Amino acid sequence: MQLKGKTAVVTGSGRGLGKAIALKLAQLGANIVLNDIAASDTIDVTAEEFKAAGYNVAVTKGDVRNSDDVKAMVSAAVETFGSLDILVNNAGVTKDKPMAMMSEEDWDLVLDINLKGAFFCTKLAAKQMIKQRSGRIVNIASVAGRYGNPGQANYSASKAGLIGLTKTTAKEFASRGVTCNAVAPGFIQSKMTDALPEEVRKKYLDYIPLGRFGTPDDVANVVAFLASDESGYVTGQVIDIDGGLVM
Repeated sequence: MQLKGKTAVVTGSGRGLGKAIALKLAQLGANIVLNDIAASDTIDVTAEEFKAAGYNVAVTKGDVRNSDDVKAMVSAAVETFGSLDILVNNAGVTKDKPMAMMSEEDWDLVLDINLKGAFFCTKLAAKQMIKQRSGRIVNIASVAGRYGNPGQANYSASKAGLIGLTKTTAKEFASRGVTCNAVAPGFIQSKMTDALPEEVRKKYLDYIPLGRFGTPDDVANVVAFLASDESGYVTGQVIDIDGGLVM
């Protein structure tokens, strides 16, 4: 897979999974537009790391819930690198609580960032992609959006909605050369999983046939395929990245 000459926007890419995805795309030759909220202090550090490694990178700060910020992000990609070929909708948050204790604010925050944000980014990036008659959109969903998860009514609903958005986007833009797919990660190694007590980790691992948590690179590798020319006949699909957790 080679992405030389392609330009990729990855939302929520200052750290964690978004950073790993952006790095993988950069390693394959893509120009990278990093994006995170204005308050993020990690995105500048990430950008310096990318530049030091010789990657072409630009930084945009803004809120995916704000359509003006998203317009600026799309414009920055085109003005800096001349195109927008890949969009990865990764920005997301959790506010986990039992449904009976979940506030309206908890619900709105998660749905607005995880779903409305992806809608704004998709809508505005697709305009540029349609002009180019080509593009790849990859949405970061979750197994919670496919199968539900107690304590995550807002998160599960947002990711289920993102899967519906993926399929509709795929159908609307296929004739314009734009594909849209989603990945649904399961338990991915993070600071949160590292902090789990050993007995809790073992309990979770017992449900995973491959016997380990996934890594951000496991997710990034599949995203890279969906962002590449090699995936040209794949659209509207949701790929579980969960070590066999649900099948």
